[in-house]
Amino acid sequence: MPKSKVVVAMSGGVDSSLAAALLQEQGYDVIGVTMQIWPAEEQAEGGCCSLAAVEDARRVADTLGIPYYVMNFRDLFRKTVIADFCAEYMAGRTPNPCIVCNRKVKFEALLQKALALGAEYIATGHYARLSYDEARRRYLMRRALDRGKDQTYALYNLTQYQLKHTLMPLGNYTKAEAREMAAKLGLRVANKPDSQEICFVTDNNYRRFLEENVDQEIKPGPFLDLEGNVLGRHEGIPFYTIGQRKGLGIALGKPMYVVDIDPERNAVILGSNEDVFARGLISTDNNFIYIPELKDPMEVEVKIRYSAQPAKAIIYPHDDGVRVEFEKPQRAVTPGQAAVFYKDDYVVGGGTIKQRIS
Repeated sequence: MPKSKVVVAMSGGVDSSLAAALLQEQGYDVIGVTMQIWPAEEQAEGGCCSLAAVEDARRVADTLGIPYYVMNFRDLFRKTVIADFCAEYMAGRTPNPCIVCNRKVKFEALLQKALALGAEYIATGHYARLSYDEARRRYLMRRALDRGKDQTYALYNLTQYQLKHTLMPLGNYTKAEAREMAAKLGLRVANKPDSQEICFVTDNNYRRFLEENVDQEIKPGPFLDLEGNVLGRHEGIPFYTIGQRKGLGIALGKPMYVVDIDPERNAVILGSNEDVFARGLISTDNNFIYIPELKDPMEVEVKIRYSAQPAKAIIYPHDDGVRVEFEKPQRAVTPGQAAVFYKDDYVVGGGTIKQRIS
């Protein structure tokens, strides 16, 4: 039997490098690929597609003795991830570009290229556990063993077809174990620090990035209270997000928080900390993994941002997607972010937060 061929997305970091090594140990025919997604001249040193990252990935591939290629996804990345990032902020929402990248680039475009190369799978260094359930006849996704590194929040929109052709060999290991294994295998990236920023905003300055990359003018407008009274002037709705208190540039004698953003009025709505909490939300563009579709109410836990703790809730079918009702009100439910639903360790599915229910 010929060995199954797998294309590993290699960022030059320890996780994707170890994924390639583990799959090679398991007998797969491994090909390493780095996706060039952002112009090198605009990429800070050490970023995920910088020249240094490419060289790190190349050295790992040489150590393992596997073929290695750099593939150009720059146009696709700009037309999908960057365009969505800018459009969402301009519309008063707060996007998660990693989710869009996973959906449009890694697990769609890269998978297509991998299959065209004769590979059966793509693989990544994500911390998530994938399996096939014979009884359900579905591919399932579970949270990683290392809850602190679990990345299922950003992977909820993988389809059954994509899951069928995807391997994630790190899901059963902790990050500490991963570094230890990488060191034992002689991988020079074993102790390389994790990247913390969004890959294309390496200085973490969203304002600068938006000012340089949006076509339309970012216009100042009014700060309003919940009754519509003008409290002051803001610098442009893309520069604010739900729950924000610092950096408002307005003194009102008491703490005030962003509780809503109204693009039609070009207004940022301020209120008290209590006003930031919501009892529910509506999510749209939903994808389900654990079930084919949501037909009946289901008790789940819901994460409303990558770093949030899961909150108990009931999800209901809704005309415009899914309605989520929390057991306890949740702080800073933010349109544009993802709401991801869990049943025990399993990812039920998720969608994009369209609106909060106060």
